[in-house]
Amino acid sequence: MLPLGFFYPFYERRRLNRRRLAELADQFKEAMEVLAASLSAGYSVENALAVSRDELVVLYGDEGMIVREFSCMIQQIRTNQPVERVLADFAGRTGLEDIQSLSEVFAVAKRSGGDLGGIMRRTAEIIRDKMQVKEEIRTMTASKQFEQKIMNLIPFFIVFYVETSSPGFFDQMYGTLLGRVLMSGCLVVYLISFLLAAKILDIEV
Repeated sequence: MLPLGFFYPFYERRRLNRRRLAELADQFKEAMEVLAASLSAGYSVENALAVSRDELVVLYGDEGMIVREFSCMIQQIRTNQPVERVLADFAGRTGLEDIQSLSEVFAVAKRSGGDLGGIMRRTAEIIRDKMQVKEEIRTMTASKQFEQKIMNLIPFFIVFYVETSSPGFFDQMYGTLLGRVLMSGCLVVYLISFLLAAKILDIEV
């Protein structure tokens, strides 16, 4: 399994990136509600972003991911970039489907002269409902994910226990050519099972 260690940093980077995007999605849900409230209060989109940023600082601090994104968008707007382009750039940086949907809905609403406040509120409600479903799924699968982690370790514990309690028991499996081929095949099956179990529990909404 030593060669797999070279690929682990790429796997870990992907896992951390997905965790970061999930955290950003949660913060974006709150930001949408704050932004919709600001628009309903009569602020323009540009001013609503600034007001919303100040409220988000209270929730997540100056270093919060959504706060940094809002600060970046405000700075872009101050350089006379259209709001539609700023939102599209935000969606492109994050790659989140919800933000992409918001960008497209906002662009259409602004071109058609629709009620931005109402549209944003409705979009916030949809995103909130979607996030609630995701949270329920995470809660329902949390125990199964924990069980999966335990099951992933059991084969190694079995080998360690047997080898410790009965030294030489695995000599035929790890000391002969046929045994090594057989156990290598078992290792491949184990890795496939590991990836398959992770895929099954990775439920997208």
